[in-house]
Amino acid sequence: MAKKPLNIALIGYQFMGKAHSNAYRQVGRFFNLDVDPVMKVICGLVLEEARDAAEKFGWQEYSDNWEEVVNRPDIDLVDIATPNSTHYPIALAAAKAGKHILCEKPLAMTVAQAKEMEMAAEQAGVINAVSYCYRRVPAVTFAKQLIDEGKIGKIHHFRGTYLQDWIVDPAFPLVWRLQKEVAGSGAHGDLNAHLIDAARYLVGEIVEVSGHMETFVKKRPLLAASDDRLGGVASDQMGDVTVDDAAVFIARFDNGALGTFEASRFCPGRKNYNRFEINGSKGSIAINIERLDEIEVYFHDDPPNVRGFRTINVTDGCHPYVGAYWPAAHIIGYEHTFINQAKDLIECIAAGKKFSPDFSDGRKNQAVLEAVEKSSDTRAWVVPDL
Repeated sequence: MAKKPLNIALIGYQFMGKAHSNAYRQVGRFFNLDVDPVMKVICGLVLEEARDAAEKFGWQEYSDNWEEVVNRPDIDLVDIATPNSTHYPIALAAAKAGKHILCEKPLAMTVAQAKEMEMAAEQAGVINAVSYCYRRVPAVTFAKQLIDEGKIGKIHHFRGTYLQDWIVDPAFPLVWRLQKEVAGSGAHGDLNAHLIDAARYLVGEIVEVSGHMETFVKKRPLLAASDDRLGGVASDQMGDVTVDDAAVFIARFDNGALGTFEASRFCPGRKNYNRFEINGSKGSIAINIERLDEIEVYFHDDPPNVRGFRTINVTDGCHPYVGAYWPAAHIIGYEHTFINQAKDLIECIAAGKKFSPDFSDGRKNQAVLEAVEKSSDTRAWVVPDL
C-alpha cells in the first residue's frame, strides 16, 4: 500500500539547503516511516540557482517566490533554511497558511520576534521545530540518556567551547553572517546558540548570564559572489563588520549548576571544534563534535583500580539512531544528524506529536543570546527573558 505523501517545500539552497535536501532524500532509505517525504519544491532568491539546486538535490520543482510556495495548498511542511533575518516573515506566513514548520537556528533576530513566531505556530496548531542538529548526534542523545538515568548524579558544571577559524584572514569577504542586519549576531548567534541548546537539553534552564563580545576585524572586502561553504569571492570594495567575532559568557542554571561558554571564529587550526563537558557528583561526560561518533565518560562508581575517563564508540545497535545505518564502528557523520532530525520530525508530524526542540525552545535560546548581548553592553549580570 502506498504511503501518504508529506509534501515538503524548502526555502533556501546553499549550505543548510544542501544539508536539509540530503536529509529528505536519504531518510526514507534508512528509517521505516509511516509517511512518504516528497521533495516537492525548493525556493531561493535567484531562479536559475534554485533550478540548479532542484536538479542537483532532487527536488521536483523550483521557485524564487517564497510567498507563493508557502501558500500552495499541496505543501504540508515548510523548511526555512535561509539567512536569519528572513526566518520571522516566512515562519509567520507558513503558520498562517497552516503548514508545519522547520526553521534553522537561531529562530529569530530578537526575543520579540521569537515570541510572535511561537504564538503563531501554537495558534495554528502546526508542528514546529528548530534545527539544532547536534541534538541528533547519537553521542549527544546517549549523553541525555545517561544523565536522565542519574549516571553522573547532580550536575555541577557545563563547560562549552565552540571554535572555528574560517574568518581569521582579514581579506575574507563580508558574507551575510558578518552583517548584523541579516545575521543578528556573529559567532555568538551562530556558535554559542548550539552550546546554549545543548546546555538546556542536557543540564537545564539558564537563569542568569554575564558575558563579553568582541570584534577583531572591523572592515572586510565586500562580497562579489557567494558559495555554499560559508565563503565566497571578495571584491575590491570594503564594508563594515557589524557582528562579534568572539563571545564568552558565564551562566547560572536553575538547578544551581555553573556554566562557561566560549564561541570564536578566530582560533587558527580549529575548524568546527564544538566540545562540551558536563561534571556531576557521580561522574562526567565529554563530547567533541569533531570526533562525532565518540563520547568520553567517567563514573565514580567504577572500581578504584579501573576508574578513569574512557572513550565509547557510539556506533552499536544499542545506541540512538545508529542501528539504522552501518555495523558497529562503521562511523556516521555530520549529514546523519540532519537525517536523524528529519526522521524524528516526520514521525512527529505523522503522529501529531510535539517535536523537540520547538519554537518554545528557540525562544528560550534566543532569550539567553539576547541577555548575553545586553550583559556585554552593560557590563552587568542579566536575567534572560524566559
